[in-house]
Amino acid sequence: MPKLMCNLSWVDQGMLDLEIAKERIRHEDLGLSVVKDGSVVYESASRGLFGLLEAIDKKRTVLKGASIADRVVGKAVALLCVYAGFEAVYAITLSREAKRFLVDHSVHCEFDGLVDAILDARQVDKCPFEKLVADISSPTAAYEKVILLCKRLQRDG
Repeated sequence: MPKLMCNLSWVDQGMLDLEIAKERIRHEDLGLSVVKDGSVVYESASRGLFGLLEAIDKKRTVLKGASIADRVVGKAVALLCVYAGFEAVYAITLSREAKRFLVDHSVHCEFDGLVDAILDARQVDKCPFEKLVADISSPTAAYEKVILLCKRLQRDG
């Protein structure tokens, strides 16, 4: 008699991956956690979008179809998530604009808190990356602009 194999559908596996990533970010000192096929493929303690940029740089080939949990997701991060090919995104704090962008691009998203805007580190003005991508709808264009701004910020110290 043949053995019955239980294969998870993508939806089941994707949701399992997202749950693993959510648990990792909630219980570890992490800025983000990326999970694919039940395994953690990348994690970072970095805050802001630097950890995500590093994941794209170092793990680009394995990110397509993965799930990501991040502390704060604004439109800039949402654009980068679509650029990298993530299937599901969880955010502790998600902006309304990011949610709209993810939904429009068929990326499953979950969040704990929904806000109107992502603010800068001083909580005084809109985040500079959010300002940068305000009028951008192309994930590739956003990635290129974000990389340039990061280089400038690192150079200017």
